[in-house]
Amino acid sequence: MNLWFKHLLLLAATTWLATGCATYQEKNRVIAHWQNGDIGGAATEAAKQADSHAKGKDAIIWRLEQGATLRGNGQFAASNQAFDEAQAAMEEYARSARISLSDEGLALFSNQANFPYEGRAYDGIMLNSYKALNYLALGEIDHARPEIIRAYQRQQDAVAENQKRIEATQQAAAKAKDGPVISRSRDNPGMAAALNPVTGNLNTPRAYADYVNPFTVFLDGLYFMAEAADSSDLQRAQKSLQRASQFAPDNSYLKQDLAVAGDLLNGRPIAPATYVIFETGCAPIRSQVRIDLPIIFSKVSYIGAAFPVLVYQDNFLPQLTVNHAGTAARTEIIASMDGIVAQDLKNEMPLIITRTLAATVAKAAAAYAINEQARRQDDVVGLLAQLGTAIYQLAVNIADTRTWTTLPKEFQYCRFATPADRKLELATPNGIKTAVTIAPGTLNVIYVKSVNNNSPLLVSQMRLK
Repeated sequence: MNLWFKHLLLLAATTWLATGCATYQEKNRVIAHWQNGDIGGAATEAAKQADSHAKGKDAIIWRLEQGATLRGNGQFAASNQAFDEAQAAMEEYARSARISLSDEGLALFSNQANFPYEGRAYDGIMLNSYKALNYLALGEIDHARPEIIRAYQRQQDAVAENQKRIEATQQAAAKAKDGPVISRSRDNPGMAAALNPVTGNLNTPRAYADYVNPFTVFLDGLYFMAEAADSSDLQRAQKSLQRASQFAPDNSYLKQDLAVAGDLLNGRPIAPATYVIFETGCAPIRSQVRIDLPIIFSKVSYIGAAFPVLVYQDNFLPQLTVNHAGTAARTEIIASMDGIVAQDLKNEMPLIITRTLAATVAKAAAAYAINEQARRQDDVVGLLAQLGTAIYQLAVNIADTRTWTTLPKEFQYCRFATPADRKLELATPNGIKTAVTIAPGTLNVIYVKSVNNNSPLLVSQMRLK
């Protein structure tokens, strides 16, 4: 084959690689519809992506986006169908063997964004929490019970699972051919300094215990308080509300709910009450930062790695006022998804660093070997090989930015005695007002979602008792 033709093939291949790699956030058009308040458009785009990726590595993340957008659009049964598919795929990954870092072929030619998305701990917790809320909105109260139990149990399981993943990854990296280089790079003082942009914004004002979602804990307490079959259910409700109050000590409504749970345990009946649960804003998205690594390989033009960094979304309504019977109640925070997502990434970071270094070192070692072999054949071929391997490494040097973007920024709530006329008004700080008539029931929930400062409020109702 003509030498210059070989050169052209090399350049064509590297150009194709350079244009073929895009991050999840760059490909995600769902979030653009969602953040603009176009919930229907978001649901349509999410369904399109979920169906086209149904058998691929990104199947779970697109089903999660689909489930959330359908829920926001009031399509609760369809939302649960999407969540069921995501859950089935998560459980299949949990049963099967996970990808090993010792798979040098994958480490050499890939990055973490090309590994299957198996679902993060908070994904599973919110998936089951949303399924429970969907069943409640559909009036299928008994079907909500196992989902709430599953969501709560996921929090207990996640700590041990994360530790196992970290240990398995570190062991695989240590046994790999380039294990010593990976260790030296990970422990290099320059690495910690280089990673400051990545780790610096993970310490949010609201940090919770590992893998705890206080909203799910609160939901557990509320459900078992309202639907208690016996005293053990009431004791569970009381314990969950106590835990939730530890995570949100300034929430005055939790104190009221704890008093109600105590009254029920002492045989006193529950008084009619209305809860307004408020989902506001959007959870953080993942962007990426690229850094040069303190690894030395001669005759390698580029050695770098990309790591995910959180970008917080600050276009949100900070509170909701509920006017009823001549008085006003204001929602108070129960859980920050900013804190939950940041804590999850903080826990995952040792694993991300080790995996990224393993892949980067493998690619750098391969680039060195290719460049050396090419240089021995011909100086021009050597230069082109060095250019080609540099472009290739730049092309595949992307972080895994997949994250559930249609989750809210915060969960808030308030509670009050149900007014005699069963009427209330929802009022936002920027003047949006929505009238609501409370449906029949002893314990009612008005569920309100706001995506940004200017989007209309999405309101649904459910009856707990």
